[in-house]
Amino acid sequence: MKKPATAKHETREMNDMSEINVPVMETQTLQEAISRHLKYSLGTDESHASLYDWRMALSLSLRDLVVDPWFASTRKTYNTKAKRVYYLSMEFLIGRLIEDVAINLQVEKVATEAMRNLGQDYATVVADEPDAALGNGGLGRLAACFLDSLSTLGIPAYGYGIRYEHGLFEQHFDDDGRQIETAETWLSQRHAWEFERPEVSYTIGFGGYCSEAKGKTTWTPAQTVIASAYDTPVVGWKAKWANTLRLWAAKSTSVFDLDSFNRGEYLAASEPEALARTISRVLYPDDTTDEGKELRLKQEYFFTAASIQDLVRRFLTEGNDLHDLPEMAAIQLNDTHPAIAGPELVRLLVDIHGFDMADAIEVARSSLGYTNHTLLPEALERWPEGLFARILPRHHRIIEHIQNAHLAETNNSVRIIENGSVKMGELAFIMAHAVNGVSALHTDLVKQTVYSALHKDYPDRIINETNGITPRRWLYSCNPPLRNLINETIGTNWPDDLEQLDKLSAHVDDSAFLDRFRAAKVENKERLSAWLKQRDGFSIDPTAMFDIQVKRVHEYKRQLMNLLETVALWNDIRDNPNGNWTPRIKFFGGKAAPGYVVAKEIIHLINDVAKTINNDPATRKYLQICYPENYNVTMAEHLIPAADLSEQISTAGKEASGTGNMKFALNGAPTIGTLDGANVEIREYVGAENFFLFGLTAAEAEARRAVPDFARKAITASPRLTRVLGQISSGLFSAGDKTRYVSLVQRLFEHDYFLVTCDFDAYFDTQRLVDKAYQDPAAWTRMAALNTARVGWFSSDRTIAGYAKDIWGVKSIKDL
Repeated sequence: MKKPATAKHETREMNDMSEINVPVMETQTLQEAISRHLKYSLGTDESHASLYDWRMALSLSLRDLVVDPWFASTRKTYNTKAKRVYYLSMEFLIGRLIEDVAINLQVEKVATEAMRNLGQDYATVVADEPDAALGNGGLGRLAACFLDSLSTLGIPAYGYGIRYEHGLFEQHFDDDGRQIETAETWLSQRHAWEFERPEVSYTIGFGGYCSEAKGKTTWTPAQTVIASAYDTPVVGWKAKWANTLRLWAAKSTSVFDLDSFNRGEYLAASEPEALARTISRVLYPDDTTDEGKELRLKQEYFFTAASIQDLVRRFLTEGNDLHDLPEMAAIQLNDTHPAIAGPELVRLLVDIHGFDMADAIEVARSSLGYTNHTLLPEALERWPEGLFARILPRHHRIIEHIQNAHLAETNNSVRIIENGSVKMGELAFIMAHAVNGVSALHTDLVKQTVYSALHKDYPDRIINETNGITPRRWLYSCNPPLRNLINETIGTNWPDDLEQLDKLSAHVDDSAFLDRFRAAKVENKERLSAWLKQRDGFSIDPTAMFDIQVKRVHEYKRQLMNLLETVALWNDIRDNPNGNWTPRIKFFGGKAAPGYVVAKEIIHLINDVAKTINNDPATRKYLQICYPENYNVTMAEHLIPAADLSEQISTAGKEASGTGNMKFALNGAPTIGTLDGANVEIREYVGAENFFLFGLTAAEAEARRAVPDFARKAITASPRLTRVLGQISSGLFSAGDKTRYVSLVQRLFEHDYFLVTCDFDAYFDTQRLVDKAYQDPAAWTRMAALNTARVGWFSSDRTIAGYAKDIWGVKSIKDL
């Protein structure tokens, strides 16, 4: 194979770089850098600068400090010919970056002092930064944690995704409590952290036809768009390594039709640009319509194809032979969204580089890994075959080849294309050399359920890599009071060696330590209360128990069960107002997908119930509901450190892992939860006595569904639940409207697949055990401290080390 010439857009990656040196910054130097950026980057001065100007100047000054270790890391990767990880994900929920970068650079105090010397408040400037609207929930936050850990561990890596203009959506509630979706506007201002790479672009095709000539297949697309790269450096702990998050924006191949414009057809003149940009405008467009399905398929192919072409280009630029790609590139698919990576890589190898089909399939499979994140059938994507073949005709043919090869080499009848659908879960499995679950329970269930037939043919392919979280953001940054206590108690080496937290166990019977631990929680609760008062106008009592459930709204996560228990508790308090009640605030946070009608009804009901309970003078000193709009990373950074109780109450067997459960436990919030996802492992680590367990197991849940009329029987057997459902049906929480929640209540009686009715009584009773435990502050604080001390294993550094060893075959090179 002919060795390609160095690509033009490789030159910036190949610039001469020195060895990696951790930047050292004095306050005066950073102060001067900020002033310089005010003048030369933003065109203003200190006397006229707005808050935006100050924030941008600080961001650009910090970004400057990242560039040297970023360049040096890239140089070391080239010089050592190291294998790279390529992490493909539809979401990267990176949140705000000023604090994250300052902490990893070890310049947080310097930045605070520099801004103070310039007459600015560091916290106010940080708060002005918008959250990057690049994700929705756990999938995207996990990807962001993984990038942080890859950089902290010094493993060469790229994250690949889409640069969404408007993200998922910005959530608001109307006057009746219904969810309203508006566009995210995070890119209405310049994004300080990214570098636009106009020289890095690829043409991505859709539709058209395939032709055969001289044994070669040529795909001629009917429509093309340009994938244009934007790079954000991701610096690890103490700036010893930095990797790259490369996001793709869709642009038109023909920006502007001047002839149409001159004919007065102004909208038509801009139509190509508008249609192209649609691909990278919104995360997860509503796919309940045919148009929505087509757009989502195009999105997934767009970013995956650009990423695969980019990594192949980089590999060839270094003078390598594509047969050796698996030795130098580990491509990880974060769920099924980028499952088209296998066929796309095969297409490049066969159609462009002359491989035969069998060799191409083997090279692709040896390069690809696939992470499964769900057991829910609707989340294992399937595309109508007609749509798929129309949008990606060449890939449809390649998938047929992949399927035939799979059927020929196994006794399995599992097909990728079946009953008019292209099944992306099966495609991802068959085209990966390793498939991993994300918790021990989930991995076992993957083997037993969704991939049971494939597991029989490939018994060594499915492995477990339990999820983790980065402690740099999810304790060190977001919880300064607890961080400081930990530093003073066990030293400062724990942020990149989180299992050192176990040293705290020796202090949980020290009353002085527990007093400080409790004081840290109180400080966080007061901080959250002030933030919600300023942001949303909520007035909450920080002395009450903060009972928090924050995650995307879905039936299996059972926000509805949480709410029904809240109403039942309200009833009990009203029936016995002089009882020994534990004051409690129920926090909800999360968005429902725009097309998910049931989830949006649940949100509406939460807000309706909140109006009634929060305005009840007989109970409001004991019970309130707080549902702030637009849950995102920044809100999580306020809520999680302040939590007293972590709600992890999904139906057993349905949550793959969860990472919120880890974040809450790390910040000293005991869990009330089921044996689902990583709850199982968290309970093992923190101790059963420090975890409030309830509910059916996964096996029991499956058996219960087989019982005729199980939900109605459970409701009949529960006077509390019967009363609550009767109140909802009577219109008590909907201003007398008895029809508003008819379908939601009827669904519980007739289609309660997620077993809200069956677990309700056990959940209610366990919550009363929580009440009793919380009334003993010393015992509760000891339990909370043990949660923090014993969850060090759940660091994403540990998770990434597992991927590196078990799946990717890569090593850290930061210390070479």
